[in-house]
Amino acid sequence: MSKIVEVKNLTKVYQLYNRPIDRLKEGISLTRKNYHRDFYALNDISFDVEKGESFGIIGVNGSGKSTLLKILTGVLSKTSGDVKVDGKVAALLELGAGFNLDYTGIENIYLNGTMMGFSKEEMDEKLDKIIEFADLKDDAINRPVKEYSSGMFVRLAFSLSIAVEPEILIVDEALSVGDIFFQTKCYKRMDELKSKGTTIIMVTHDLGAVIKYCDRTMVLHNGNQVAIGAPHEMVDLYKKILAGQEPTISDSVGANDNSVGDAANSVGDDTLLSHVGANDNSVGASSTSPLKESMSINPHADIYGDMKAEFIDFGILDQKGNPATVIVKGETFTIKEKIRMNEDIKDPIFTWTIKDKRGTDLTGTNTMLEKVDTGFGAKGRVYDVSFTQKMRLQGGEYLLSMSCTSFEGDELKVHHRMYDVISLTVLINENKVGIFDSESKVDIH
Repeated sequence: MSKIVEVKNLTKVYQLYNRPIDRLKEGISLTRKNYHRDFYALNDISFDVEKGESFGIIGVNGSGKSTLLKILTGVLSKTSGDVKVDGKVAALLELGAGFNLDYTGIENIYLNGTMMGFSKEEMDEKLDKIIEFADLKDDAINRPVKEYSSGMFVRLAFSLSIAVEPEILIVDEALSVGDIFFQTKCYKRMDELKSKGTTIIMVTHDLGAVIKYCDRTMVLHNGNQVAIGAPHEMVDLYKKILAGQEPTISDSVGANDNSVGDAANSVGDDTLLSHVGANDNSVGASSTSPLKESMSINPHADIYGDMKAEFIDFGILDQKGNPATVIVKGETFTIKEKIRMNEDIKDPIFTWTIKDKRGTDLTGTNTMLEKVDTGFGAKGRVYDVSFTQKMRLQGGEYLLSMSCTSFEGDELKVHHRMYDVISLTVLINENKVGIFDSESKVDIH
């Protein structure tokens, strides 16, 4: 495959002044005194995109994603570095970019077509398809776009971008404005373009879309390139950043590695297993690095208890036994809990629960419900607990809670409870109705 985008050591620096007059003072200073401070919107970014590849860029707000796309499209100039884009580019940047708000929808179609290098005759041929895809009626397409809703605006902008059948399509978060029906139509059209060899560079906060549509993904943070690799790995890394865990700026994940990693351990089938070990110090794939360090930990998790027992490690493993906070629906996953007894506890109970964003309990279990005898937890004993099951929830964002409790007589004692401690993303390949998949079988005679 040939490289269609090449970026080497790209840096974008803005000069920031405390007061407007400082800019003038710096300009006329005979001693060349600086009155500004440098702000690195992008700092030494390097990557390539192959022809026909779908390349994702993710990062928190302010990480430099939009600045990078504007430089790729020529909207912004670079401070230093090399940028090579070999092909016709159509860009869907932030709402309003490239549009004259006083022009009607049709007038903006022709204006943007001219800017892309198309003649009026060529745009005449594309006009009906653009309007049809944008689903704008005659009264809307002939109104000034400043009267459009955000949904109407993005429908027209996307329709115009794909109508020219570009060699490179650049999309910056704009699709999140449209409704689910239009988003579905857009992604279907993007699949068609990709099948024809169009290269797609996408900035989005839709992590499911990143994993489903991107071949590789880059994570940016504070203007720095954190890593490039398989979307699944990059999403996990991004979620750690969201949880306040500052990344190490490194490309050690692999600049061109599309593999998520070797399978460490294959976990069971669709039966739920709970294994309680006595003093096993390994939780997850690595005994040298705590599993929880690979998780997206909620900094605002509700954590409490008398600490007679304490979680010393915890997390999630995917079907291959790798640490993950993104699970594909239908695949097996394992919740790992490692708990140390700080005091003697009889028959400790280990639990987990998955909730939705509204706080509704969706599924979960514990060792007591599973009729697993945990025995006597002597002070100093370490339990290694594994809950293995199939993911049957629909796609979306969820929160995982864990706890260690026990009964003293008839009274439930909470030793260590962590509500909403890990963020979990479920990725789907097909849509169903509701919050879980009933795996319905259809028979028609």
